[in-house]
Amino acid sequence: MRSIADQSVEELGGPSSVLVRMRREHGEQEALLQRLEATSGDAQDEVLTRLWRVVFPHAYAEETVVWPAIRAVSDDGDELTLHIEQGHQKLSELTAQLERTRPGEPGREELITELVAELRLDIREEEDDLLPRLRAGADNRRLRRLGAAWTLVRHTAPTRPHVAVSRRPPGNVIAALPLSVVDRCRDGLDRAARASTGGVRAAAEAASRALAWVAGAIERSRPVQRGERSRTRPGRWTVHRWLTRDTPPTSNGPS
Repeated sequence: MRSIADQSVEELGGPSSVLVRMRREHGEQEALLQRLEATSGDAQDEVLTRLWRVVFPHAYAEETVVWPAIRAVSDDGDELTLHIEQGHQKLSELTAQLERTRPGEPGREELITELVAELRLDIREEEDDLLPRLRAGADNRRLRRLGAAWTLVRHTAPTRPHVAVSRRPPGNVIAALPLSVVDRCRDGLDRAARASTGGVRAAAEAASRALAWVAGAIERSRPVQRGERSRTRPGRWTVHRWLTRDTPPTSNGPS
């Protein structure tokens, strides 16, 4: 199957097709990754905030709207989407670790390097291996309907990593609204902190930490974990680059 990166807008179902919308947002992610690699300190944290507001709603909308559609039209859709979900889980755990690491602390640059590589790999696997199956199994009308649904969900989705939330319905659907509200408030507080000094900065940082505790409490509730597969549970992600290699996975790959 041809990568969606090599197909025209018309071949992908038109401007409102979910494939065109997703590919466009992949381009936005790449532009932000390039900016991230060229910044440091508070400027780098600002780029990270912008990047996460693209990446995590994008991934959430994929898992809620697009992956179920692929599982419905492709015989190997379940295994392929589970593989991508493992990559999303790894990305969430790496990002959560990065959020606990301040600029200049040991290991931060290595985390960012791995996150950049993981995001670029995710884009390639989706565009080259997964999304062509949706193009093959869905007509243009279906792709446009999925595009509308994906866009709606994406604009109401969480903007931060939530490692304990299920990557499949119903858990991710239940978690969406409360976590989205908390995340977007934290985004604003973090921006205010970076633009301030002294007591104002300290107060904004404290408020953001308090909301992080609220998000953690939501994540730990049982309803938002419903539907989770064992291979995407917290702490169980595996390096998933085997899909883009000529060799099969090792014993450390997906089980």
